[in-house]
Amino acid sequence: MSGSALGRWIFSRGLGFLVPYSGSIGPLIRQLEPGRAVIAMRDRRKVRNHLRSIHAAAMLNLTELTGGLAVTVTMPADARMIITRVTLDFLKKGRGTLISEGTCPMLSSNERAEVDVQVAIRDAAGDVVAEGTVHVLVGPIPS
Repeated sequence: MSGSALGRWIFSRGLGFLVPYSGSIGPLIRQLEPGRAVIAMRDRRKVRNHLRSIHAAAMLNLTELTGGLAVTVTMPADARMIITRVTLDFLKKGRGTLISEGTCPMLSSNERAEVDVQVAIRDAAGDVVAEGTVHVLVGPIPS
């Protein structure tokens, strides 16, 4: 579905249906490949705060989703994951469409491991408005 804008839109809406809270920010998955996820979030009233910028909680939600998806497409099929902590530093007000990019190391086994996903959120000018780390615990699926 990544080959067309319509395919990415359908995939993104399906993800929002499966994970309603993450879907509340209206994410658009731009790229999803092992070790990397890129997600866009449009600036609209639903994600704004009283300062006419994107709310910190919306950016945290975007960070968590980006990091979680980056690990999900990187880990082996016989592994599962849970996010244990998210840290996020806000560097400037987020306005306009924001692009979140998360990168993580490749995972070759389902052995229990802690994985840190680095996430940067940029505005349309390419300026980093927030950067953080999504801490993920990966392990085998119980039999």
